[in-house]
Amino acid sequence: MSEATPTATAEKPVAAPAPSIKAILAQKIGMTRVYDTHGKSIPVTVLQAGPCPVTQVLTSEKNGYSAIQVAFGDVRTKSINKPQAGIFKKANVAPAKWIREFRTDKASTFQVGQALKVDAFAAGDYVDVFGTSKGKGFAGAMKRHNFHGGPHTHGQSDRARAPGASGSNTFPGRVFKGKKFPGHLGVERVTVQHMEVIQVMADKDLMLIKGAVPGPVQGLVTVRGTVKRMKVRVLHAPEHGKKEKAKKEAPKAVPAAAKPAAKVAGK
Repeated sequence: MSEATPTATAEKPVAAPAPSIKAILAQKIGMTRVYDTHGKSIPVTVLQAGPCPVTQVLTSEKNGYSAIQVAFGDVRTKSINKPQAGIFKKANVAPAKWIREFRTDKASTFQVGQALKVDAFAAGDYVDVFGTSKGKGFAGAMKRHNFHGGPHTHGQSDRARAPGASGSNTFPGRVFKGKKFPGHLGVERVTVQHMEVIQVMADKDLMLIKGAVPGPVQGLVTVRGTVKRMKVRVLHAPEHGKKEKAKKEAPKAVPAAAKPAAKVAGK
């Protein structure tokens, strides 16, 4: 009888991990506090981050630059226009409130329908947060540009918060461009760099960032990996008795050879 040769079992191919970048769209929920292991209170901003499905992949050959287009936010279908509806229909993605782009050299590795999730970040990471500041309407020069105001003496009863003189002499006889005046305050793009991620709740798509994030509650913010690394200075305390020990171990100076005594005349 011939022995049966063992058949080789086919190994299952290991699926490659889905490509990801440290970038995500989030919505500001509010602020709260958490406590570390030492009981110290840390103010944090809670963000509803992702998931952000990829709606389009832009390549340098076709579009002139490499990027991915992502969507985020719940919205009613009747609230989007026809061009946006066509984007979501082509990508087979549910309608979203916001559409943004992230430039990356790895755009070709992404696929339409793939989602960016908050698990790309971890506690201890540093990120840059982009948002639109709160609108504050018309504001005076002191509130808008941090002017210190005029003196409250010499009969100034109603000019303490005025911006002061803005004109000039006969030459040039005009107000220079860029002069700081009262005007509209807020609703500007604000970037806060090097913010620390305190906690990531991947199961709830939540991210806790230390400090305040620009923008109102329910406002859109963009979170990306930081582009600047702050150098941490480590100061070491001098060791006690190190200088004294070095002095003791220093070699003693060799005394110069004694000069011979001068001969006395007549001897």
